[in-house]
Amino acid sequence: MQVKLFFVGIAEFEQGNEELNKFLRSKKVVTVDSNFISHEKYCGWAFTVQYLEGVQNNFTALPKEKIDYKNVLDESTFEIFSKLREIRKQLAEEDAVPAYAVFTNEELAEIAKLEELTEKNMLKIQGIGEKKVEKYGKKMIEIFRI
Repeated sequence: MQVKLFFVGIAEFEQGNEELNKFLRSKKVVTVDSNFISHEKYCGWAFTVQYLEGVQNNFTALPKEKIDYKNVLDESTFEIFSKLREIRKQLAEEDAVPAYAVFTNEELAEIAKLEELTEKNMLKIQGIGEKKVEKYGKKMIEIFRI
């Protein structure tokens, strides 16, 4: 494993940022640590990049932007969404799986928007099929109605 240090100063931010990003895109990065440094003569960010030598980065997909559903959903729908998240957590713990394996946040938001929470309506949501409704949807509907 190799280590490379970068300093991206506030005065030269664009140039330093571009150099850092170019390096990150070209290497198989293991870790990146950053610290803000403020000194009498200079101010900026210090980055320590650990990477694997001779291994190209083959990552092409960009991560999805995180959505704040409190800002996206209206107040009443967000309350339903929050209750559904609690139920999802319970179901995930029972099956010892990550919460997103039960339903993703995107799926929960769509469920929260439904006029009526039924298996038939859940099947209309992209990403939710018969197996998921059978395994988790029925339980979610039961718990939600309590």
